[in-house]
Amino acid sequence: MFEIEYEFREEDLIHFNEIQFMRNEEIQHNIRKNRWIVPGIMILIGSFYYFYYGDMQSAGYIVVIAMLWALLSPKIMMLDLRRQILKNYTAKEKILMFGTYTLSIDPSNPNYLFEKSPSGKNKMAWSDLVRVEYGKRYVYIYINLNTALVIPVETVKKGNLEQFAEQADKMIERFA
Repeated sequence: MFEIEYEFREEDLIHFNEIQFMRNEEIQHNIRKNRWIVPGIMILIGSFYYFYYGDMQSAGYIVVIAMLWALLSPKIMMLDLRRQILKNYTAKEKILMFGTYTLSIDPSNPNYLFEKSPSGKNKMAWSDLVRVEYGKRYVYIYINLNTALVIPVETVKKGNLEQFAEQADKMIERFA
């Protein structure tokens, strides 16, 4: 029997959502537009102040603000994203979401991945799972294209995560 036990925390939820956010092409396109179009317009306004009024000081301030906008706006958007992610969940949902999880693959019942979490016991059919993905500090078992079981490597308390992930990947392929 393959089994792992790990702790799922707020920072793990935020990390997964940030990755989903960064993979979304539409969102990335909007960030690029915001990062370059707004400062470009501000630089044009600064140029107008410089060439039309001869006001180098005001033009300088506007150009500095434009450069700060280009550098800091993506970081500010990510901070806002973190705040919004945590705001989406009530205190009760957070209690049921964060904590110790146990995932197991039982050879006597090979059709399901068994999960024991703060919200209770669940079983997920392998045919319903999408894939296993490996990150730097995480392993993701995707339930659908936007939802995954996020397993942080650093909080694994019991079991061999590498062997478990390999077996889960094999089971998903087998039942696909």
